[in-house]
Amino acid sequence: MFYYLHELGDQIFGFSVFRYAEFRAPMAAVFAFFVAVLFGRWFIFFQRRHAAFERTEKGDSERLTTLHRHKGTTPTMGGVILLLAVVVSTLLWAQPGNRLVHLLLVFTLACGMLGFIDDLIKLKSRRKGLEARTKLFCQILLAGGAGWYLYAFPIDVEYAFGSGELGTTLFFPFFKHWYVPLGIFYVGLVVVVTTGTSNAVNLTDGLDGLAVGCSILVGVTLVLLSFLAGYEHASSFLEIPHVVGSVEVAVFGAAIVGGGLGFLWFNCHPAQIFMGDTGALALGGALGLMAVICKQEILLILVGGVLVVEVVSVVLQVLSFKLRGKRVFLIAPLHHHFQFKGWNETKVTVRFWIAAAIFALVSLLTLKIRLPSDTW
Repeated sequence: MFYYLHELGDQIFGFSVFRYAEFRAPMAAVFAFFVAVLFGRWFIFFQRRHAAFERTEKGDSERLTTLHRHKGTTPTMGGVILLLAVVVSTLLWAQPGNRLVHLLLVFTLACGMLGFIDDLIKLKSRRKGLEARTKLFCQILLAGGAGWYLYAFPIDVEYAFGSGELGTTLFFPFFKHWYVPLGIFYVGLVVVVTTGTSNAVNLTDGLDGLAVGCSILVGVTLVLLSFLAGYEHASSFLEIPHVVGSVEVAVFGAAIVGGGLGFLWFNCHPAQIFMGDTGALALGGALGLMAVICKQEILLILVGGVLVVEVVSVVLQVLSFKLRGKRVFLIAPLHHHFQFKGWNETKVTVRFWIAAAIFALVSLLTLKIRLPSDTW
């Protein structure tokens, strides 16, 4: 909405900062932060009044239940705060006609609605929410819809070492000439990336501020990647795909960062509210789709290194127990393992944030590393 103020600015002052995404992105972050903080106070009061508290029973670990028993009167479904901040800020600060922003908003809200239903079932009954198979099926369905849209209406991508239809092509980091046109299989790639990221954030959401803090750092990195992909000169210099219109994706990402910081205001230890699946599924899905749009699907593994490690810890634990009858970790996901080792909750969270920041920095450092294919 504010984007159109650039026309008024041109007429009155001869210039307008509202034209530039470099101005609107920080403003989107600041605006989302204040929306989250202002709305969050009321929402926490509302949830407390209706006794919408987090269920802290861990059926698979009595020790973990004991560690988290004091959180039994903490409200949940705080993802509503984050979603409202992101949607309102994006609608106000992003270019209204950008279809990539439209896709991100619709997909994020759809993932948030799925998480909302899951949280609601937990609150209204003694069940643990949607069955895992049902939830995964719905996630794949939503991700498949986004993937099909990107296949039917491909992203406008330009690449110095490529030609043809590049919107449905998988690009490999570190190599100049490595890219694979996927065709219809591109839909599957979108499903794997967005569903995987969504569930990774959900698994990481186990300690106060952990998931949202790591997601903010991933979001900041994706904002920078979206800017670099959106500007032809920058993408040409770095020899990465140029994605037309991705600077507006950076505005959306900035709204996520700002909204995440606003939510962290209440979610830091001791948390006043938890995001629940409402926020975790939406946040992860949005970050995954951002990586898909700016053509950094593989680099996302490094950008979201902490999220990946959390998922791997669960997979290793399950496989090891089924195949060997032994556990690799004291408990999975990994953040609970360190709790069992005696680390207090704040130490685990902050150290995971530090690791997430290092992963983000390293991923940005690798952008200029482009090896010619004939060296391999």
